[in-house]
Amino acid sequence: MKQQIDAYLNHLAVERGLSGNTIMAYRNDLYALQQHMDSRGRSDWPRVTTDDLADFALALQEKGYSETTRARKTAAVRSFFAFLVDDRVIDDSPAVELSAPKIGRSLPNALTEDEVVRLLDAPMAVDTPESRRDKAMLELLYATGMRVSELVSLKVSDANLSGGFVRCIGKGNKERLIPFHEQAMDALEFYIDEGRDSFLSNNSKEQALFLNRRGEQLTRQGFWLILKEYARKANISSPVTPHTLRHSFATHMLRGGASLRQVQEFLGHASIASTQIYTHLTDDHLREQFEEAHPRGR
Repeated sequence: MKQQIDAYLNHLAVERGLSGNTIMAYRNDLYALQQHMDSRGRSDWPRVTTDDLADFALALQEKGYSETTRARKTAAVRSFFAFLVDDRVIDDSPAVELSAPKIGRSLPNALTEDEVVRLLDAPMAVDTPESRRDKAMLELLYATGMRVSELVSLKVSDANLSGGFVRCIGKGNKERLIPFHEQAMDALEFYIDEGRDSFLSNNSKEQALFLNRRGEQLTRQGFWLILKEYARKANISSPVTPHTLRHSFATHMLRGGASLRQVQEFLGHASIASTQIYTHLTDDHLREQFEEAHPRGR
């Protein structure tokens, strides 16, 4: 059974170009499914029935998984069994009628413009190679709306300071060029010229743009810890995650007059439907402006 799972994961990586993080999530979901089927005496996939999958879904609920997580796992199961049908391992998918929990659309959390300013200024309370790096990372993330995984994967050669844009490799190994403003450019240039070499050992050939104290590529987890500390120093009470700056970028761009298509391109969304969630935030902003301006709205 594991052989078919591994073949499916290889299909996701090679033919569909999904990211390593997505494939890892699918692997965990499907290995859990296999273990559940083993416990029910199912030794191969053709023996799995709709009732078996319904029992698996019930087990997920009893274990306390959130609706979002259960919906993702259900999607993984459906997709896997569709693959087995296409690969002629089974004739029909027992997952066709497997229902996923309905989840409401959750609006992204965005910082106010004042909170963003306080956050971006927080690293400059001191002047060290770390603070120069952190200032450059925060400025670049907010200026471009990149995912944190894209940010930490940048190489020095990906930043074009003379042109004012960064080359970013996103989901599905798709490349996009994202412009950034002068403040981000100044912070990035200052870090490259006056900070990055401090992290490198002699003769190091590390090409990653943002480095940790060992002179290695900074990880997503490392960035998250850095961000949490600056959010605390900036006295931001709402939760701040690496995705918060991405949400803030999209929201503030739309409020500033950028089109939905432009923001879609910057964010690297394959479908504009993913970008449309931000219109709810801008609609709220317009209503606030209306109620402030209209005599009967005050």
